[in-house]
Amino acid sequence: MPDRAPMTLFSLTERAMQAQMVRMNVATSNLANAGSVSSTEDGAYRPIRAVFATELDRASGLASVTSSELVRSEVAPTRRYDPAHPLADADGHVWEAPVDESAEMVEIMESARQYQNLVQALQTAKQLMLETLRSN
Repeated sequence: MPDRAPMTLFSLTERAMQAQMVRMNVATSNLANAGSVSSTEDGAYRPIRAVFATELDRASGLASVTSSELVRSEVAPTRRYDPAHPLADADGHVWEAPVDESAEMVEIMESARQYQNLVQALQTAKQLMLETLRSN
């Protein structure tokens, strides 16, 4: 983390909350595209995943997380025979997005729970700081 102020508990938690929001947004995007179809395999939606990286703050010794990039899944779309569909190719096939709706819902619930835990950690830290100030 070049040219930044030393990391604090609050900045560390903020970065973790941002990472959980990216994780949740990616999963909701995937869920929103579940069941979408295309007339070609290349045109079909493929789920995206957030790639996270660890950053070490040498000044404080704390490590944090950051979203380094978003990548498309290599999972192949599902070919489905549906000749009545307006996007069907000449052979009557459409290509459906390979989104596992259950897995995406679990991802959303896990990221929401982690976000909630981070909010609670901030509230606890704030309360401890206030108690410390009152005792002096």
